[in-house]
Amino acid sequence: MNLLIVGGAGYIGSHMVKQLSLEGHNVVVLDNLTSGFRELACYGELVVGDLADIVLLENLFNQYEFDGVMHFAACSLVGESVQHPSKYYRNNVANTLNLLDVMVRHDVKQFIFSSTAATFGEPHYLPIDEAHPQQPINPYGMSKLMVERILSDYAAAYGLNSVSLRYFNACGGDPGGEIGECHDPETHLIPIILQAASGRREAVTVFGRDYATEDGTCVRDYIHIEDLCSAHALALKALLNKQIIGANAYNLGNGAGFSVQQVIDAVRRVVADDGRDIVVLEGERRSGDPATLVADSALVRKVLGWYPNFSALDTIIRHAWAWEKKLAKLD
Repeated sequence: MNLLIVGGAGYIGSHMVKQLSLEGHNVVVLDNLTSGFRELACYGELVVGDLADIVLLENLFNQYEFDGVMHFAACSLVGESVQHPSKYYRNNVANTLNLLDVMVRHDVKQFIFSSTAATFGEPHYLPIDEAHPQQPINPYGMSKLMVERILSDYAAAYGLNSVSLRYFNACGGDPGGEIGECHDPETHLIPIILQAASGRREAVTVFGRDYATEDGTCVRDYIHIEDLCSAHALALKALLNKQIIGANAYNLGNGAGFSVQQVIDAVRRVVADDGRDIVVLEGERRSGDPATLVADSALVRKVLGWYPNFSALDTIIRHAWAWEKKLAKLD
């Protein structure tokens, strides 16, 4: 197949591009490299550009007969979205509309969208299933929800078939260590702890130990990047085979949570083999941090036949640690 991967030089997109390329598909990566990295785009053909450039999009769709599109090119920092909502609505919504309109004009009707658990807002119950109310509490979550609603309307009006996958916490790295997680600044827990272990960061701070959880620290649902990508591949296959049609949305997580303290303990186990440890500092709660966020992924398992292959926390961290050692030049 000929596939367009928007944001394919970022963390999730680059792993998706590698998986699709190794499966024999022809992949074109469109990335403006503002948060992606050229060195991660080591598979497929890289086109440096932006979804705001409609002429570029038209030229791409004229040059290639795309069978499907995957979209990973979103701004995704919650705090930044509160401070700069214009950036989030322009990039995450308006630019996505540019892409969808070009797809419709070129009769490309298979679309996979990178959505988020942030569309749900504060949890009303756990685990969070697809019936849970969607009440985002920040512009980032709202921008993703707006696209989900747009996709429903485009399905009805234009026959655009789509799958929105709502991630909880993507983590881990390529098991072969070729690519991995890169953010600047880094905001994700596991790489932050690993940076503290490698020496690229002085310490890691635990923000609150008085939550209503077993050990008092926040609990999150962590999904390995390879498992996340396999769900995308299954979703694309289901769309192309017309197993599913219209606009579809599924929650994507392991269905089991790990606390901040459990993650720290697991990191300590993994990095001890390299004679490393971490310094842990104590901090106050951060506003807006729910005690627990865990996904109910029963629907995506039933519809797509998806299941996680890398659900063990130590395995997730071991793969991420191999990449961090590479970045820190510890090997």
